Amino acid sequence: MYTFTVARRDLGAYLHGYAGYVILSAALFITGLLFQVRGLGAGAQYSHDILETFFENCGGLVMITSILLTMRSLAEERQMGTDVLLFTSPASDLQVVLGKYLAALGVLTIMLALTVYMPALIFVNGKVSPAHIATGYLGLFALGSATIAIGIASSSLFKSQLPAGILAAVVVVTMLLGWMLSDKTDAPFTDVLAYVAYWDKHFTTFQEGRLHVRDLVYYGSITFIGLLFATKVQEGRRWA
Repeated sequence: MYTFTVARRDLGAYLHGYAGYVILSAALFITGLLFQVRGLGAGAQYSHDILETFFENCGGLVMITSILLTMRSLAEERQMGTDVLLFTSPASDLQVVLGKYLAALGVLTIMLALTVYMPALIFVNGKVSPAHIATGYLGLFALGSATIAIGIASSSLFKSQLPAGILAAVVVVTMLLGWMLSDKTDAPFTDVLAYVAYWDKHFTTFQEGRLHVRDLVYYGSITFIGLLFATKVQEGRRWA
C-alpha cells in the first residue's frame, strides 16, 4: 500500500512539474526525428529493417531518459531535506525504493506508448509482424526497467543529482562496452564480460523480434540488484 503511495507522490511530481514534460518532449522529438531520418527518409529499405532501426534509436533514448528521470529520485530527497519525512513515515525503505521505481517506470511507459504511432506508419507502405513490434517494445520496457534501477541505486549514494546521473551513465556505458572489453581479456573474464554486455548481447535479440527468456532474466536481475542496493543504502542511512 505504501509503495503505491510513494509511487503516486513521485508520479505527481513528474507530471505536475516542468521537468518531466521537458524530458518526455525532448525524447519524443528526438525519437521522431531519428525515425524520419534513419527510417522512413533513408531510401528504400525492408520494413523489418526500418522497425529494427526504430528500436535501436528508441533503445538509446530509453536509457538516457531513464537516467534523467531517476537522477533526482533519492538524491533530491536528501538535498531538500525531505528524506527525514521518508525515514519517519510508516513506509519501509523497500517500499520507498519500489515506489520511486514504479513512478519512473510509469513515466517511461507513457513515453513508449506515445511512440506506437511510428511503427504503425510502416504499415502505410510496408508490412511487419505485430509480434516483432510487441517483442521490441518488451525489450525497451526491460531495458528501461534495468536502467531505472541503476539510476535509483546511483541516486541513493549522493546528495546531488548531477553526480548521481554521472555515475549511472558511467555504469551503463561500461556495461554497454562489455562486448568490446570481452575481446581484450582471457577466459573466464571473456565469458563474463560478454554476458554483461548491456546492449549487444541482450537487447539486439528484442530489436530483431526474437524473444529469449535469458534476456528477460538478465534485465530482471539487473533491476533486482539495483533496487536491492538502493534499499540497503537507505537502510544504512536510516540507522546512521
